[in-house]
Amino acid sequence: MIKVLTDARSIRIKGRSFLSLALSPELPLDQWLTRLDDLAARSAGFFLGRPVVLDIVDLDIDRPQLKGLLDELASRNVRVLGIEGGRPSLFEPGMPPSMRGGRPAPDFEAAAGELIAGEPKVTEVVTVIGQETPAARATASIIVREPVRSGQSVIFPEGDVTVIGSVASGAEIIAGGSIHIYGALRGRALAGSVGNTSARIFCRRLEAELLAIDGVYKTADDMAAELRGQSVQLWLEDDSIMAERLN
Repeated sequence: MIKVLTDARSIRIKGRSFLSLALSPELPLDQWLTRLDDLAARSAGFFLGRPVVLDIVDLDIDRPQLKGLLDELASRNVRVLGIEGGRPSLFEPGMPPSMRGGRPAPDFEAAAGELIAGEPKVTEVVTVIGQETPAARATASIIVREPVRSGQSVIFPEGDVTVIGSVASGAEIIAGGSIHIYGALRGRALAGSVGNTSARIFCRRLEAELLAIDGVYKTADDMAAELRGQSVQLWLEDDSIMAERLN
């Protein structure tokens, strides 16, 4: 006899991949938390509503220290969805789950190669996704043909992002490769997001809230005054973000 294993009462379960931030704490934790507070203070809303994975692969801590760290992050409204790299003895009920197999780039389904930004609500997130590709082979690119407005995010881990227009304060561009902005950059630009140290950021007018290349960041307060409002390119050199005027 053949028995049907699905019926109208079945529950469909699907897999999903989402882009998250990975935080890698360093010892001593109190000093690391101070630096985290400094980043959050100078880039308001950077962690707001973002899923975060806590990477403790290289962190030598015990369970009480881990619990204390999670409490400190929770008090800062940092939502930890999972912990990567912790040995089993560190975990207890109520903690975020242990995660393994994290990859630099998410495993998404292919999307169109070009995005045209529409007229979004302030809270709308515009995401561009594609198949996973190692950073060294990332040659794909997309073009955003209109300004990126406050509250929008353009995320493209495959390669370069070019914006024909400005990026407003409160908006962000996250690219696996380089970022090219043919207008004012007033929001956040995060290039080399999948470990690409050769990525660069180019913009016609620098007024950014935050810049990052391969995880090394620079906030508005860290930027040289003479570069504000100028046409600039930025790159990574010896774990420091370098900049020069283009005109």
